[in-house]
Amino acid sequence: MNRRDFLLASAAPLLGIAGTGAPLDALANSNPESRTRPGHPGWPSQADWAALKRRVGGRLLPVESPIANCAGRLGDDSCEKLFGNLRNPYFLGDEPGLTQTLGWVDAWTSQPSVYAVAAETTGDVVAAVDFAREHRLRIVVKGGGHSYQGTSNATDSLLIWTRHMDSVTLHDAFVGAGCDGQSQTAVSVGAGALWGQVYNAVTTTGGRYVQGGGCLTVGVAGLIQSGGFGSFSKAFGLAAGSLLEAEIVTSDGKVLVANRCTHPDLFWAIKGGGGGTFGVVTRMTIRTHPLPEFFGGVFATVEATSDEAFRQLVGRLVDFYGDALFNPHWGEQVRFRPRNVLDIGMVFQGMDQSQAEAAWRPFFDEIAASPHDFRIASDPLIIALPARRFWDPAFLKQIPGLVLADMREGVSQDNIFWAGNLEEAGQVLYGYQSAWLPAALLEPRRRGELADALYAASRRWSVALHFNKGLAGAPDGALEAAAATAINPAAIDAFALLISAAEGPPAYPGIPGREPNRESARKASDRIEGAMVEMRRLLSKPASYVAESNFFEESWQEAFWGSNYADLLEVKHRYDPEGLFIVHHGVGSERWSLDGFTRRSGQ
Repeated sequence: MNRRDFLLASAAPLLGIAGTGAPLDALANSNPESRTRPGHPGWPSQADWAALKRRVGGRLLPVESPIANCAGRLGDDSCEKLFGNLRNPYFLGDEPGLTQTLGWVDAWTSQPSVYAVAAETTGDVVAAVDFAREHRLRIVVKGGGHSYQGTSNATDSLLIWTRHMDSVTLHDAFVGAGCDGQSQTAVSVGAGALWGQVYNAVTTTGGRYVQGGGCLTVGVAGLIQSGGFGSFSKAFGLAAGSLLEAEIVTSDGKVLVANRCTHPDLFWAIKGGGGGTFGVVTRMTIRTHPLPEFFGGVFATVEATSDEAFRQLVGRLVDFYGDALFNPHWGEQVRFRPRNVLDIGMVFQGMDQSQAEAAWRPFFDEIAASPHDFRIASDPLIIALPARRFWDPAFLKQIPGLVLADMREGVSQDNIFWAGNLEEAGQVLYGYQSAWLPAALLEPRRRGELADALYAASRRWSVALHFNKGLAGAPDGALEAAAATAINPAAIDAFALLISAAEGPPAYPGIPGREPNRESARKASDRIEGAMVEMRRLLSKPASYVAESNFFEESWQEAFWGSNYADLLEVKHRYDPEGLFIVHHGVGSERWSLDGFTRRSGQ
């Protein structure tokens, strides 16, 4: 069995297509509108592939997953080293056959494409799109590769890999193509750039701020096309809200510049309508902001001595947030855990350390005054940093335990990532669900109801409130910019995104000693569902964030985009009428089979 056959056979139980009731070959041949697979009529010849390779300057790569080499090799030293490297997000990102998340039990598993165009220019992307359209190939687009839904990989596909399109250019006076009006400070970023790289250029070197993602290894293009939340979104809004212009290759191979003046419908759809859906974004220009003097964080763990005390603790936290922290200064999260534990990991901007300490003093004093009910398991750490140093790799490496570095030989010394993100690298998801919580729940008359639901949910599984991923409480300008994006309007009215999730270490089906733990996964998934049932009692309709959501969401159109979905579907039909770009639960994907290869009958 060759490596590709091994991957297909061993991963089949984890693929989302398991419930289609038909083998892949039958799906591929049962409909004249099916996409082409290797070995089927119409699959490009070697001469065809050679012609594409010449057109892209030799940057056409055969793709394999390095994990396939470990099939049947229990305890092999090279495989042990590989699985160690799977905890390095930079290693994962440098492998065209891998993704940052290796799979989701009973949903999908990371699968390599047949070939990848390692694009360095927009012309490379045009060539790949033209080739895929002409030969009816399944396209996958990958930059950072952080998709929890598996949208940046698909077997039997052609991968457009934008990792090397990572230029970062600062502008003192940017005006969009075809636009009149006042210029703005901005940064133009290639589609494959990672947010850590962009922050270092814009903030450390340039002394300004750009709203991006919280994780340093998330890709720029994918995050903005999902809407894009970062640690300081409560102050600066969505990353998509700061998008000024995008260059995008559409399904007909045309290179379009989209902004508020040119192709405004496509520009709107790119801002939150989902990545890999409307075309291949090759460059984005994003507004930059004046840099606050300080960024900082607050970290603590509080334990309650009884269930009753923990319910009181949940209520105190809800009251404290609603009274003192529900404003643009504060972001990130708190987590309520089943064993009566509250984890605090908040960030702040626009305040110095003394102001942050004063803000939290009432809460910690109240906890300390009840030693029979509460115990501070780790002393509160409140620290403010000069904002210009917040993403400076050399500076951050001096703070013990804050960041981890890419230790491979010959890589950039700037390759760092937050230590708190270590468990996400190479993870296999067991379950992941989210829901936006409306700000009305923070009204005094409803806080008890909210606290009761959070407590009940925490009896089932850990739940976290990501305050920076709800825009209520943000400045008017940030809210107005978000309203001009395609994200579900529920995000604008929400004070937080609630997330309940579980994951396991790097694993892959068919690898001895490294199989995903399916029993644990299913138990965790059931408990997550139980926790979310408690929280959904507060909500009138589903609303969740497309980038951080349930793979199995049944009402995904409404949940991810709400009232914007109908307009997004019109834009999809206008710019991609044949459905060349299809991803799981992406706009227009209901017209295709679960694997994205076959148009559904009558669609």
